[in-house]
Amino acid sequence: MDISFVAPSHPVSGIVLGADNGVICSTSFKITGDEHEFLQKRISKLRERSKYKVVFQPFFCQKNDSTRAMVQVADVAKADFSELDAQEIGAEIFVVVQDMLEEDILVDFSHQFSPGLVAHIAAGFKIRSFKFDKYKKPSPKHVAIKNAYFISSAPDLTAKAYRDIEAVADAVDFVRTLSSEVPNVLSPEAMANEAKNLKRFGVKVDILDEKDMAKLGMNALLGVAKGSAFEPYLAVCQWNGGAKGDAPIALVGKGVTFDSGGISIKPSNNMHEMKEDMTGAAVVLATMQMAAQLALPLNLVGVVGLVENMPSGTAQRPSDVVRSMSGLTIEIQNTDAEGRLVLADALFYAEKEFAPKCIIDFATLTGAIQVALGQEFAGLFSNDDNLCQKLAKSGDTVKERLWRLPLDTAYDVDIDSEIADVKNVGAGRGAGSITAAQFLQRFILNKTPWAHIDIAAVSYDKSSRTLTGVGFTGFGVRLMYAFLRSVVDDEGRI
Repeated sequence: MDISFVAPSHPVSGIVLGADNGVICSTSFKITGDEHEFLQKRISKLRERSKYKVVFQPFFCQKNDSTRAMVQVADVAKADFSELDAQEIGAEIFVVVQDMLEEDILVDFSHQFSPGLVAHIAAGFKIRSFKFDKYKKPSPKHVAIKNAYFISSAPDLTAKAYRDIEAVADAVDFVRTLSSEVPNVLSPEAMANEAKNLKRFGVKVDILDEKDMAKLGMNALLGVAKGSAFEPYLAVCQWNGGAKGDAPIALVGKGVTFDSGGISIKPSNNMHEMKEDMTGAAVVLATMQMAAQLALPLNLVGVVGLVENMPSGTAQRPSDVVRSMSGLTIEIQNTDAEGRLVLADALFYAEKEFAPKCIIDFATLTGAIQVALGQEFAGLFSNDDNLCQKLAKSGDTVKERLWRLPLDTAYDVDIDSEIADVKNVGAGRGAGSITAAQFLQRFILNKTPWAHIDIAAVSYDKSSRTLTGVGFTGFGVRLMYAFLRSVVDDEGRI
């Protein structure tokens, strides 16, 4: 789908949406009685649930033997629309028109929104239009929207503003595409190739294979991969947009391309959902792409551990002990607590190799975080109050909200091992997300400001959110956009 910005006089044949009644008389779209009824029903549903109390009204006029259809913003209860509000309005517009069997759509809110906000409406329209259907047979009745025209009082200014927002939207869709992909296609090697593809944006990419990681002593990560036929990888990405020698921000991601649980195998119910256990790594790769496309003036490092967790005769066992890259030994009590093992080596590597000003990791780490927070917040754990506050504020700005949970030495007893330095699960069923974060903190050895974001409950939404609908959300990308922008605005201070 192509999105473009045009002046009010632009003619187009198709469905028209807008706030200016004059627009409809510039089209030649013919609407049947059935389509009239369909549009009425769609608008009625949207009117009932519009989050911003925007009253969408269907409007039809007759001229020159043609009936024109539009959706008109008749009333707006909220006067001060934010950029996020505009994006969600754009998403609501897409819901109205997606099944109207028209290739061309014209949207006109130029009298109601500034050129900048029109760009955000277009971005919301684009984000909501995401669909992963590569394995489905095309429907002969389906007509996809090919062109969406957004009228602006200053099309050039809107197009310029949209270029930045489009980079964010593309990154969100990159995460959703990778998370949707099937595990017999998206192996660790395939994911490493996705990292390599970032080179075309100017990102430096190094891929460490099994031998490379063995030389570094990454036995925590390698142990997870022992049961799989697929070789593990560590992808290391660098965007050097800041001053030479300036410490980077490091992002670390869990990339388990399929998690069966290993020898501690998961129940069969819903195991198919475990293809998404690489979403943390996808968020990191997408953020690297976005930073490069936007040419953000800062240095950024992305480190993602890529493995598959499978049971086999060579798989890691409960009661095994592995020595991590940090030198700490880990007792494996549950092979289904594998993500923290991948992150342990990746976090230590990022801190040791790059001496970053801060480290932020993303992982679909624990089911316990959904028990604690549901699907409204991601879990946030941090050893640094300033970093924590900056992340939480950024999340509020884009409605990717974070809720801070405690890290405390009182929880250490739950992960102390009788045979090794630490064990990979807590004692009992309580505080599962906290003990997982407490485990990760042991591999931040130089007191680098660090935050762990558990996105297990927010990476996929079974309800229909305004901006992303049902499915993978791409949670974390827009959060990182807001966070990195705030770092730039604060001249690199965290």
